[in-house]
Amino acid sequence: MSLDSKLEQFKNKMDLSISAFSKDLSGIRAGRASTALLEPIKVEAYGSLIPMNQVGAISAPDPKLLTVSVWDRGLVKNVEKAIRDCGANLNPSVDGQTVRIPIPPLSDERRQELFKLAAKYAEESKVAIRNIRRDAMDFIKQLEKNNEISEDDMRKLSDSVQELTNESSKKIDSLLAQKQKDILQI
Repeated sequence: MSLDSKLEQFKNKMDLSISAFSKDLSGIRAGRASTALLEPIKVEAYGSLIPMNQVGAISAPDPKLLTVSVWDRGLVKNVEKAIRDCGANLNPSVDGQTVRIPIPPLSDERRQELFKLAAKYAEESKVAIRNIRRDAMDFIKQLEKNNEISEDDMRKLSDSVQELTNESSKKIDSLLAQKQKDILQI
């Protein structure tokens, strides 16, 4: 495996960490109705737990309402129960095969909880990126130890890895700041 492809592999891992963080943030309710709020919820159906988006169509017809059009009439009660029990403080109502979920306004206390949750996700992502950085540095040091690269090359590669780490960390900070801004605007 070439050195460039190995470095590209480390960069891709960092990008995946950023993508995972972004997905985590999309699940944090910022006051507006977002279909991402319901996607991680599992519904008991057909003897197992199935993701919400596999039992019905999730939509956000307006900023304060989510709907789930359940495909199987027999699962409507299970969908309602799963939403009620998910811990997101939601109170669904059933209208035929459609479950309507009004999104309540955020209290100051809840905003603070969301701030902390977003910061926790950011820190977890930064830890993952630092672990990737450590792996990359270990790889570079091993190459130098085995005399596959010179000490100067080792320093250049180490600087490149550190630069990637800094860029990834800045992206996470930027995403976190945007989410906190969204939480405050509601």
